[in-house]
Amino acid sequence: MCGITGILNFDSQESADRELLRRMCNILYHRGPDDEGTYVDGALGLGMRRLSIIDLVTGHQPISNEDGSVWIICNGEIYNFLDLRTGLETRGHRFHTQSDTEAIVHAYEEYGVECLQHLRGMFAFAIWDARQRRLFLARDRLGKKPLHYLYHGRRLLFASEIKAILEDPSVPRAIDINALDDYFTYGYVPSPQTIYQGIRRLPPAHYMICY
Repeated sequence: MCGITGILNFDSQESADRELLRRMCNILYHRGPDDEGTYVDGALGLGMRRLSIIDLVTGHQPISNEDGSVWIICNGEIYNFLDLRTGLETRGHRFHTQSDTEAIVHAYEEYGVECLQHLRGMFAFAIWDARQRRLFLARDRLGKKPLHYLYHGRRLLFASEIKAILEDPSVPRAIDINALDDYFTYGYVPSPQTIYQGIRRLPPAHYMICY
């Protein structure tokens, strides 16, 4: 189990709040006590708390491609990453870790959003494409790994857990009455709703692209 989180300001002149990003990472410490990493590129900020399973030495995240134009944070495991890596290396991609997460970066370089068709595993990830200035969020087919998000003003916040989004004091804490009714009816809140107004889950087998 790991924790991912991030910020994207739609006003490209407004830099991502590094202090907020740090707090969002810290609140996810229990998901990833082994390592922490952040990456900020102007209006974009990515944060990661890592539980080290694969590639204990060089698997630090965020991870980039060869020239640093594509960055990723990922919670999960890619079961077919060795086969995927071998195929990508034959196409000229160069790897600098033994991490399964790095295979996603190069698969995105090669296939774009269609990289999802090549992944077998459980995952929630965020990819920042610096050339296109776009954020790509995705979740595995069964939804084993969580991913929550909130459009708040001119900003997107996302995280593995809602509590990281609530680290922003300007985020409303209003209860979604329909979600509460669903909870009392079914014993849970159906996706994509959450108990909070405005905060949503990315559904299983879905992706989101933000510019």
